[in-house]
Amino acid sequence: MSKKLVAYFSASGTTAKVAKTLAEAAGADLYEIKPQVPYTKADLNWMDKQARSTIEMNDKSSRPAIVTGDLDVSGYDTILLGFPIWWYIAPTIINTFLEAYDFSGKTIILFATSGGSGFGQAVAGLQPSAPKATIREGKLLNGRQTADGLKAWVDSLNI
Repeated sequence: MSKKLVAYFSASGTTAKVAKTLAEAAGADLYEIKPQVPYTKADLNWMDKQARSTIEMNDKSSRPAIVTGDLDVSGYDTILLGFPIWWYIAPTIINTFLEAYDFSGKTIILFATSGGSGFGQAVAGLQPSAPKATIREGKLLNGRQTADGLKAWVDSLNI
């Protein structure tokens, strides 16, 4: 059995709830990806073309700063990486996270929360940020997730 980490970014708390339950169910350590400047409700207003999240997502080279230095990924074989889906892809802060650490030889399995869209091009958008890792699309974990249901999903991954 490999050592697992659940790393997640959650702007509004939805993904955080799922990540905490998933870490418990998977017997994994838990790590929150924290932006240096937290997102406000106004930052997340996707209807506003000048909102921070809209500007970041319209610029694929955007790399919002994160709090770093408090994670050592060397001891993990598998990273379950969670985020909310923004504009059919992962928020660019996930690219920041992947570029901040060395994930060479690691398996990264994505999970996400979404108001209605799927993973879209999430794997393709993230792979260049961790070119020596294997990134796999995992599962949308919307709604109330039970520890038993999440454990069954993790067990099915054979990690």
